[in-house]
Amino acid sequence: MATSDDPIRDGLATLSRFFIGDSTMGDTLQRVVELAALAVPPAAYTGISMLVDDRVTTSVFSDPDVVEIDQAQYNAGTGPCLDAFRDGKVYRIPSTEHDERWPEFCRTALQYGIQSTLSLPLLVGDDSVGALNLYSRGEDAFSEEDQQHAETFALQAAVVLANAQAYWDARTLSERLTEAMRSRAVIEQAKGILMAQSHAGPERAFDMLRIASQRENRKLREIAQEIVDRHSRESPR
Repeated sequence: MATSDDPIRDGLATLSRFFIGDSTMGDTLQRVVELAALAVPPAAYTGISMLVDDRVTTSVFSDPDVVEIDQAQYNAGTGPCLDAFRDGKVYRIPSTEHDERWPEFCRTALQYGIQSTLSLPLLVGDDSVGALNLYSRGEDAFSEEDQQHAETFALQAAVVLANAQAYWDARTLSERLTEAMRSRAVIEQAKGILMAQSHAGPERAFDMLRIASQRENRKLREIAQEIVDRHSRESPR
């Protein structure tokens, strides 16, 4: 596919064509990270911080060093990525050598050769779904124009991530409901078999399944499926 000489336009165009249904949530996040580096060329490394199990963590990254750099701010409880996520604001560090706001983060970033950073919230309405982090090996690498491009990209990226999350939440719920319906169908079928074999009523047949499940420490659906399978094998064809 041909590209123009406008990185941010190319990045946004690619994001707009991104079809979530073809990818996992992880694939979607990774693609956003890759496109961010293309959209804002001064960035050598990129990463996304998100809330996972009630803790902010670097979910995806373009280089393993990003994880080590970010861990310094997670340990300290403060840093540009964390604050961008929490405050919904953009934070730029022109020089990690001279910035005094986040000493632990800046010290670690310098150790990995990162001299300037740009952290942007991923906002959907008033809600922050994460933070996009851009790291450069050059001092004062991100201009005002770069920040504007990054903010435009982050807005579109946030929508993509929110849609991906909604898609996978809905898909997971659908799969759970489908599995529940299948389980119910198997249990009802097993109850019917027990009712016919034992001349028991519906409640008694279900009690028989429940007691067997507790006795064998197995899921009720497994017991029901076993009864259905055995009945199928023993039934004359």
